[in-house]
Order: sequence, then C-alpha cells, then structure tokens
Amino acid sequence: MNDPLRVAVVGAGPSGIYAADTLRKSDTDVTVDLFEKLPAPFGLVRYGVAPDHPRIKQIVHALHRVLDDPAVRLFGNVHYGTDVTTDDLREHYDAVIVATGCERDRDLDIPGIDLPGSHGAAEFVRWYDGHPDVGREWTLDARSVAVIGAGNVALDVARVLAKSAEDMLTTEIPDSVHAGLAVNPATDVHVFARRGLAQAKFSPMELRELDHVPGLEVVVAPEDVEFDDGSMAEIRSTKQVQMVVKILQGWALRDPRGEPRRVHLHFLSRPERVLGTDRVEGLRVERTSYTGDGSVRGTGEFTDFEVGAVYRAVGYTGSHLAGLPFDHERGVIPHQAGRVHDIDGQELPGIYTVGWIKRGPVGLIGHTKGCASETVGSLLADAPGLRRAPERDPAAVDELLARRGVGFTTWDGWLALDKHERGLGEDRGRERIKVVPREDMVGISRAG
Repeated sequence: MNDPLRVAVVGAGPSGIYAADTLRKSDTDVTVDLFEKLPAPFGLVRYGVAPDHPRIKQIVHALHRVLDDPAVRLFGNVHYGTDVTTDDLREHYDAVIVATGCERDRDLDIPGIDLPGSHGAAEFVRWYDGHPDVGREWTLDARSVAVIGAGNVALDVARVLAKSAEDMLTTEIPDSVHAGLAVNPATDVHVFARRGLAQAKFSPMELRELDHVPGLEVVVAPEDVEFDDGSMAEIRSTKQVQMVVKILQGWALRDPRGEPRRVHLHFLSRPERVLGTDRVEGLRVERTSYTGDGSVRGTGEFTDFEVGAVYRAVGYTGSHLAGLPFDHERGVIPHQAGRVHDIDGQELPGIYTVGWIKRGPVGLIGHTKGCASETVGSLLADAPGLRRAPERDPAAVDELLARRGVGFTTWDGWLALDKHERGLGEDRGRERIKVVPREDMVGISRAG
C-alpha cells in the first residue's frame, strides 16, 4: 500500500478507543477516525460508571493518550445510520469497526414490570451520570425500594439510592441530579439475587465500598448463607468468589449497627411479580433452593415486600444498527473472531466488531483490550485483500458532514469542554461538574 490503511471506528467508548490504539501500535501504517453519537468521548466511562467511583474513571487518562495521537481523529455528535451510513464509511475507509456497546436494559418478563415506578437500571444510571439524552427529572418518592440483580450495576444503583445527596456533592454530578437526590426519602433498599452468595457477580471492592458509606448499613440474613456442592466448587474455583463470600458471611453474622439507612442483600430470592394497580406498590419474591449443582429451583414459598419503586439491573443488551446484521436473541452483532457475518454465516468484507456489541455485556473495561486484539488481528490479516476505499482524502469526511449540516465535535472540542467542566468544578471545590444539555456540549466544543 502506498498510503495508510484507513479505518473507521463507530463508537468512541473504551472498546473503540482500544481498537484504535491496537491498530496504531501495529506494524501497519494506519489512520483511524472514530465516530461517536455523543458530543464527548469515553462512552461508559463517562456515562456508565457511578460518579462516586472516581478511581475507575481514571482509565480516561489512558484513553486520552490514544486520542492525542494525530493519526486518530474524533468526530463526535455524529449519529450512525442517519448522519453517516455504512455506504458512506465504505466510500471513505478501507475497513469499519463497529464498537457501539450495549446500552439498553435487558427485559425482565414478570407481571407488573411495566407499571409506573418500575425502571431499568441503565436509564437511572444515565440520569445520575448526566447523559444528554435522558431527561433531567427523576421521581424519587419511595421510602422502600427494590433492586433486582446480583452484579455491580445493582450495587451502584442501590448505593446511589441509599446514599446521602450531600455525600455526592464531591463528585461531578450536575446540579439537577443533586436536587433530585436531595428529596429522595429512601431509607431501605432491597437487592434481590435469584441464586446464592457464591453465584453473586459483585466484585469484592464494590462490596467493601458499600459498607463504608456514612450512615448506611448493609444487611444480609443469616438464613441466606447456605451452599450446595456446586456452590462449594465455585468458591474453590477463584479467589474473587472466596472474597465475596467471606465479606457477605461476615455481614450476616454481625450485630445491627442502627444506621438510618439500610441496603438489604437478599439471596435465593426470585422476583415473581411487581405488585400494584396504577403504580408499583410491592414486589412478590419466591424463595429458591439449590439443586446440587449451583442452580436453583422455586420452592413455592412467596414473600411480599412493600416497595414504592423497582429497578431491574439484570444486564444490558445491544441495539440493531441500520445496514448491519444483528442477533436479536443475544443482542449482539454476529461475527467470527471479530469479522461480521450475516445470518447465513457469510462474511461482510471489511466490516468488523469489537466490545460488548461483539461479545455481549460481560467482563470489566480491562477485558476489552483482549477483545480489541482479536478483532484488530483479523482486520490486519485481511488488510492485503480488502477493497480500497475510492475516496482517500481525510478532508472529504469533514466536507461530507458539513454538507449534511452535522454540527460535529472534535478532539480539540473535547479538550475545550473538558476545560470548561473543570472550571465549573474548580469554582465549587470539585474536580468537575458535567455539562448536560447536548446543545451546550456542542456549543462549548465547537466554540473552542
């Protein structure tokens, strides 16, 4: 090749940026353009990590270095499927990597789940993270709340619901989120896990942090501490499971501390239906029992919990993208080693995928590096045989977007927005305060 390989990446979250980084660190001469529907980069690091977890957000520093590379360009506020299409990208790039992630809440098929007061965790997370496409108002009027799920997102939701609004003021939350949390009357948050302690997907660090929240007590019922042969095998399998079980067992054995707010972690508890007529009034839960291999079955023993809101944190799923195949059952793009193929197994030459939209919403952010290595390895192996894009002038992309009236943002624009947000925070003794409205984000970015 006489000029660089040109690659477009759709999505500027961790998986898309790691793919760009892996491409740039290869022996191939390559340029990468990232297309992001939001005006700012970083995806779930900015809009999926709880604001009181600044340590996790430090990954932004590594992602920042990738986007500082002059051979990597960012086009923010660009919607794939409307502002640009697959055909547009194939006109300007030799290969396309789809890295759009999984943003939607997975469905939970139980009666009453659609009642007012029943919410998907992803929407709540986007609200408290200041996502520009989520309304600024969120009704918090329940003293007792249920959270369904046994992963870190469930813990995040429970912690934010149970935490004092004043304790969140040191974070980057916008004023609208603080105002919403300030009127939250919740004193008891009940988290329900269908299986037992050994099957919980919490990380030890997340659990320990929950117990260090001022004014908050974590409650585990002693009767929930039971294991079958399959559970014991899981405990022996990894140190992380051992640590989680040890923490939970310790909480089950200790005396109550009498704190004003409580998070109750319920195990072997399968939500059977959301109760209520015009809105959520309760949650009916069936006790489960082990089958011997770590799985559980219903016992027919039910308990009704009086709650005024329900949040389901049972996982994320991907969205179908225009012009691309989609596995609706798994919520991912079908692929082989990152090479996208249709429902008949036929590869789409030059189209690749990476991250959660490739493998589903599993693994932490760090797991994305290995996923990116596989996809980029496939792309570079295919590179000599890829059809060359007819339009190779990088400026042609800017011109295309300008002709379509797309007010796109750039890396320099992000630096301007970042500086502005940090300035807002500095005035009030905080690291940053997020700008929320999309039009304000775009305006600040483009003015810079």
